[in-house]
Amino acid sequence: MHHPYPVGLVVAGRRVVLVGGGRIAARRLTALLEAGAVVEVVAPEVGDSVREAVDAGRVAWRARGFEASDLDGAWFALSATGDPGVDAAVAAAATERRVWVASADDPGASTATVPSVLREGDVTVTVSTGGRSPALAAWLRDRIAADLGPAVGTLLDLMAEVREEERAAGRPTEALDWRRALDSGILEDVRQGRIEAAREALRTCR
Repeated sequence: MHHPYPVGLVVAGRRVVLVGGGRIAARRLTALLEAGAVVEVVAPEVGDSVREAVDAGRVAWRARGFEASDLDGAWFALSATGDPGVDAAVAAAATERRVWVASADDPGASTATVPSVLREGDVTVTVSTGGRSPALAAWLRDRIAADLGPAVGTLLDLMAEVREEERAAGRPTEALDWRRALDSGILEDVRQGRIEAAREALRTCR
């Protein structure tokens, strides 16, 4: 068994085709729009969430069934129709055109998987089960979110600030023992609002 090679696709400004207009498609659409994708939905009918995006001019909608030519010039394709026949047709058309494709119900036919995502500022944590159990991936993501909390985004800002200070002073950032600082309880300092103490711990982690 070959495990997927984890990557993050940069879809900002790229044409992405989303086949399907129901609940799962709506979740996929939200994430794609947040990433800046130029999304085209192909589905005979769409739910309220997708229709709102269409009415707002954020998404193009082809109100019909899928056709292989819909993927001409696409950068990425996602299928969330609940119809195995349609999902298979999307996967086949994508493979023929060398377009990455993620099928919500058929990971075996996919060339990409969509993980559960946690974002806190510029910190992004993804959890994947290789498409075998999205429910488990979402549960694990929520457990991680509860453990880290929004403070991890603030911690990233502090670490980036100290890193830039070191660079500006002409010192190599590799010399800093970041792991020691992180293991010292610095995240709890941030949670408790002790920002200056956290900043100083980072500055002195040599």
